[in-house]
Amino acid sequence: MGSHPANLILRFLLEIIALISLGVWGWNQSESWFRFVLAIGIPGSIAVIWGTFAVPNDPSRSGSAPVATAGFIRLIIEFGVFGLAIWVLHDMGWHTGSLIFGFVVLAHYIVSYDRVMWLLTK
Repeated sequence: MGSHPANLILRFLLEIIALISLGVWGWNQSESWFRFVLAIGIPGSIAVIWGTFAVPNDPSRSGSAPVATAGFIRLIIEFGVFGLAIWVLHDMGWHTGSLIFGFVVLAHYIVSYDRVMWLLTK
């Protein structure tokens, strides 16, 4: 189920929501010009990390891995990004949104148990 098209679309949407959340949080951290740096830099840095560190031949991705990473490390990166997004939503006062987002992320990983197990063996 981890590479089912509907699940891949859900994961893509979760990634986009996480990046937008991090950008909005960054924007709210400053009143000066630095807000632009944070609003673009934080999600930009996270997107580079997300796209660069991958497990070779991951069936849920393109298969390429610019920086080959162990499956366990990839899971830590994914959980870290989604966990950070949940935290920034909560920090901005969007408590219900953070709970809903966290629940959907958890449901996604439960449904993607085959991918999680595959990552843990790589």
